[in-house]
Amino acid sequence: MGTPRFSYSKVTYHLQRVNFRNQFGDYVFFDEKGNPPASYDIINWQLKNGQVQHVTVGHFGSTKNGDYSLTIQEEKIVWRTGNNVPTSLCSNDCPTGTRKAQIRGKPTCCFDCIPCADGTIANITGAMDCKACPKEYWSNKRRNECIPKVIEFLTYSEPMGIALTAVALLGAFLSLLTLTIFIHYRETPVIKASNWELSCFLLFSLFLCFLCPLTFIGRPTAWTCMLRHTAFGVTFALCISCVLGKTIVVVTAFKVVHPSNKVIGQFGPIQQRIIVCSCTLIQAIICILWLKLNPPFPDKIFRYSNKKIVLECNTGSEVAFYAVLGYIGILAVICLILAFLARKLPDNFNEAKCITFSMLIFCAVWITFIPAYVSSPGKFTVAVEIFAILSSAFGLLISIFAPKCYIILIKPEKNTKKYVMRTNGNKNHNLKIKDNIHSLYTIPVYE
Repeated sequence: MGTPRFSYSKVTYHLQRVNFRNQFGDYVFFDEKGNPPASYDIINWQLKNGQVQHVTVGHFGSTKNGDYSLTIQEEKIVWRTGNNVPTSLCSNDCPTGTRKAQIRGKPTCCFDCIPCADGTIANITGAMDCKACPKEYWSNKRRNECIPKVIEFLTYSEPMGIALTAVALLGAFLSLLTLTIFIHYRETPVIKASNWELSCFLLFSLFLCFLCPLTFIGRPTAWTCMLRHTAFGVTFALCISCVLGKTIVVVTAFKVVHPSNKVIGQFGPIQQRIIVCSCTLIQAIICILWLKLNPPFPDKIFRYSNKKIVLECNTGSEVAFYAVLGYIGILAVICLILAFLARKLPDNFNEAKCITFSMLIFCAVWITFIPAYVSSPGKFTVAVEIFAILSSAFGLLISIFAPKCYIILIKPEKNTKKYVMRTNGNKNHNLKIKDNIHSLYTIPVYE
């Protein structure tokens, strides 16, 4: 009996149908060409205690449908350097906050890591370029994150804000205290001779002037921006109008001595009120037009610092802003000129010297204010404006009212008709001055 013969095709057919799992857990099968599956262990040679050990760290194998599988246990791999992952032989990946800069003449894997510029970041490793932060943000120190810029404005809690607030409240208190003294001693010769009604108006306007800086401190809003400039303009216009009224009265009382002159009758109490109201009304009209056409508004200023946003009140209309300042300046210059003309008149009653000195202080403060205002950065612009307001208000309060309060409180023996009306020079001229004073102030004490 001979050996049975099998065709190769049949053997191949049956081999292709073989599919079982051996004792090691591996599947055994043959592909269409009769080849067994690929199955390889991935070995890592590791030096331990001076001896080389072969550690299986993965497996590569093929499946029946023609796919391949690869598994790697990276935590078991030990490289020559002792690290789990080898590093590049040329350059490591650039960390966050830096960008790649190719080195000329070297392979692409060789590069320098350049720190991102201010205001730009790279928040991923190996970044080719740095990204610019949005307008209201800035890069942190590590240049890997955009952080909000610091918002800056003059606050009540910082030392400068506290100091300016305290000075403003002190000035307001002194104005009210002086007003109280004038009301209490209104029947005395010194108060009557200084035009009691205009003096009270002036003290009230100074009280409002001292309160104006409080609207300049704190976070700017639409309402505070509109209020701070218009309140400042109107209150100072009222203040200088009162001074102007007092100046006109003083000059008229001492300069007009001709018996037939009718100027005296034209500057009585009613005319004095008209002067104050009309001068203030003009400023009020300017402010109303300003608010109507192009009002001030809160604005974010970026030009002072890359890391800060300065909150300021934009004037809206520069023309209106300087028109308000200019009008106050015109009133102050007129007062200064009139008071200067009357500076050599009799001392005891004469307010011209006090007014002249106060107007000199006022004009000097506001002349120096303009260049300081333009050149001051950030919140110091507001501080300069507040300082100018407080300085000029204190100049008026102290120069005009301190001598009178000194006589009333410290030297009451001088608060008499005889002292107030004591004059030097031509007797007839002095008698006419007394008549003028009586006509202007209508005070019986001089009869």
